[in-house]
Amino acid sequence: MDNESRSLQDLIENNRAWSDKISEQDPEFFPTLAKQQAPDYLWIGCSDSRVPANEIVGLLPGELFVHRNVANMVVHTDMNLLSVLQFAVEVLKVKHVIVVGHYGCGGVKAAMENKKLGLIDNWLLEIRDLYHQKQAMFKGLESEEERVNLLCELNVVRQVYNLCHTNIVQEAWARGQKLAVHGWVYGLDDGKINNLNVTVNDNSQINDVYRLDIKE
Repeated sequence: MDNESRSLQDLIENNRAWSDKISEQDPEFFPTLAKQQAPDYLWIGCSDSRVPANEIVGLLPGELFVHRNVANMVVHTDMNLLSVLQFAVEVLKVKHVIVVGHYGCGGVKAAMENKKLGLIDNWLLEIRDLYHQKQAMFKGLESEEERVNLLCELNVVRQVYNLCHTNIVQEAWARGQKLAVHGWVYGLDDGKINNLNVTVNDNSQINDVYRLDIKE
């Protein structure tokens, strides 16, 4: 058996051990989980393997609906993200959508540089635009780490409002559905979440130009 096959087999064996342990602790866990999912939260986070959504917030499978992509972006032409958002809001009836970035994000750092990376250059273009729009905020920050981390925070705030500009979120508010959109940043070095205190509960909190005239 080659190293790759051995590594994959290790994952399968880990799964068996995990499944057996959970079933031993709670014999009804998997049968109950298989019947339905009823999460209150949609997590939109970065694909970084060091940011395991459920573990960070101490939730079990079935309690957190998750979408991840490079640099936790909300791109209005991303049908994957929009499909996840629509299902979470309209079918699962989540009460909270949380954009979760992380400090030291490689995607954010790449957006600050002028290196040619390939296809991802297009994906990161909005972050690059944001960096140049907010240049005044970066004056006085001497270290690259400080600049990257500030842009990580600014990017999360931008994506929170990108979510609020979608017809999916605004239609939910028009229906009277309780839905709040939040922005957090996770620290890789200490495992702690920084709540950026940006929460949007209805369209009165967004700019007039983005409000849709939705009649329910």
